[in-house]
Amino acid sequence: MTTLRTPGPTIGVVGGGQLGRMLAEAAAPLGVEVIVLDPTPDCPAALVARDQIVADFDDEAGIRELAARSDVLTFEIELADQTVLERVSEKSGTPVHPKPSTLETIHDKLVQKRELEAAGVPVPPFRAVEDADDVREAIDDYGAPVMLKARTGGYDGRGNVPVESKSEAETALESVAGPAMVESFVDFEREVSVIAVKGAGETAAFPIGENVHEDEILRETIVPARSSEAVEERAREVAEDVLEVMDGRGVYGIELFETTDGEILLNEIAPRPHNSGHWTIEGAQSSQFEQHVRAVLGWPLAATDLRSPTVMTNLLADVDEEQEARLSDIDRILETPGANLHWYGKREARPLRKMGHVTVTARDDEGVAALRDRAVSLRESVTFE
Repeated sequence: MTTLRTPGPTIGVVGGGQLGRMLAEAAAPLGVEVIVLDPTPDCPAALVARDQIVADFDDEAGIRELAARSDVLTFEIELADQTVLERVSEKSGTPVHPKPSTLETIHDKLVQKRELEAAGVPVPPFRAVEDADDVREAIDDYGAPVMLKARTGGYDGRGNVPVESKSEAETALESVAGPAMVESFVDFEREVSVIAVKGAGETAAFPIGENVHEDEILRETIVPARSSEAVEERAREVAEDVLEVMDGRGVYGIELFETTDGEILLNEIAPRPHNSGHWTIEGAQSSQFEQHVRAVLGWPLAATDLRSPTVMTNLLADVDEEQEARLSDIDRILETPGANLHWYGKREARPLRKMGHVTVTARDDEGVAALRDRAVSLRESVTFE
């Protein structure tokens, strides 16, 4: 039986960006306190979290302090060091969810794909590459183009390089600048994602979202996805199979390809709340952030049903160089019924940096195409000048 007291339980979060901020916002109504660890003073989460420890993501002394002040540890960024987390957890007795072993799997995309393939999860053909000849050989086997991926460190499309021909192999490898892998290029109908939750003896999943990317960066998530019921069911099945491989409680952002022949292939996994799940704050019975709080504490999970069709659109800084963060002309968003503005509190705007998002819920019988048009129009009404 779950009992609340004051003060309530404390979650220590490695990372204090926008995910940590929204996690703390979701924790507060439940009586749960959040402390974040982040190297940036006054990080985005600092405004809403109880406290911030200023330290690098792999700073063992800082993480020991975080563990000493918390009932459970989690992370909102994959730059957390799994070895340090595991060592601190063993010495302090403070559990980590998801488990550091899962973070270790996720850190290396090649290891991730091998483990998932071995578990029967459908993935595109892939292989490790050491040099340009390996890339050219992959083009011979898979056909052009292929997708060259950095095995570690890539996010928001960084570290993913399409290779259109053999002549581009060396340049592409140089741009990745580290251990790499190649995947066959997937001819997809759409990109979708399942925000799935692994709790204490139970799992849950939100309705499938359709993701629109440009330059490998998420621009919009549309819910419900414009997929058939059969495809949606298959996506949920694949998500459940992925959760079987992952170790530890929490939210997992599971990115998938829906192919032109209606198959589902795994793209990537984030062992944390995910950008494509931000729509859940207004669009579902519970948010991905509330679910993560519940899951890591071992509490019962909440309902994940859709409240109404919803579109989330990212606010990316359309600036040419770093400048002070400033969002102008927000009045139209604020005046629009069903539109919800989220500003992350980052102090500097950099080219294509995620600075916030807007979520728009449907009115009456509004279809998702019209809803998306409305959301994009609101996004384009603001400026960073």
